[in-house]
Amino acid sequence: MCIATSELYREEHEYMLKFLLVGDSDVGKDEIANFLGPSVSFTPNAFLILPKMTTILLEGKFVRLQLWDASGQGRFSTIIKSYSRGVQGILLVYDITNRWSFDGIRRWLTEIDEHAPGVPRILIGNRLHLEFNRAVPRREAEYFARKRNMQYFEISTLAYFNVHESITELARLVISRNGMHWLWKSFQVASLQDLCCRAIVKNILNVHAIDRLPIPSFLQLKVRSFASGADLCMSNVIKRECTTPYCNSASKYITRFVRSRNTKDHSRNANCDIM
Repeated sequence: MCIATSELYREEHEYMLKFLLVGDSDVGKDEIANFLGPSVSFTPNAFLILPKMTTILLEGKFVRLQLWDASGQGRFSTIIKSYSRGVQGILLVYDITNRWSFDGIRRWLTEIDEHAPGVPRILIGNRLHLEFNRAVPRREAEYFARKRNMQYFEISTLAYFNVHESITELARLVISRNGMHWLWKSFQVASLQDLCCRAIVKNILNVHAIDRLPIPSFLQLKVRSFASGADLCMSNVIKRECTTPYCNSASKYITRFVRSRNTKDHSRNANCDIM
């Protein structure tokens, strides 16, 4: 579940998705777009809006994302008329330290419902690293999103927290809602590497443990991509259990390693509490 780095960047991809970053000015939409890293490319157009291109891994598949940041372009009603064609996902962004930016989300939603009804969207509370200046309670934002059938993420580009996860979750939602996951999974026999990745995902407690696994970085990225879609239905995949000696031993080794690291971390935290 991560944005592909330059090491994994490819022009080839299974899907191309067009996302729109929406929100008041100075809520950090440009921070999110610029956070995507070295795999980002810039494509100027006549309207001087720069869509940012990057590639993510989702369940082992490369998905190309086109991110449009319409900051400073006037009313969203004008923007959505110009750029709603082909838009498949919308990220509604506000600043958790700015109450006015959160209240503005209602205005943006009104425009979205008028000009882009039915387009999947998620709500993002940006600048979580400024928690000490929070102006919008998390519970209020969660209730607001839940009432409108949106998922909610609080992120921080400065702390490298939840940015990749939120963007990947929107991609998963778009693909799932449009039925495209049936297309890529139909009559598919998973490779040995895919099976091993799924076996590892089943034996870890949370996605953050993947970064500590003693495996190459490109495999960590692939494992994370499977972790992001672990809740997707796999009934239309031709199922094969990971029964090879290599896969079994790898899964057992990974499980022992993660448990030992968790035990060490717990002991270290306990010692810190005593001190």
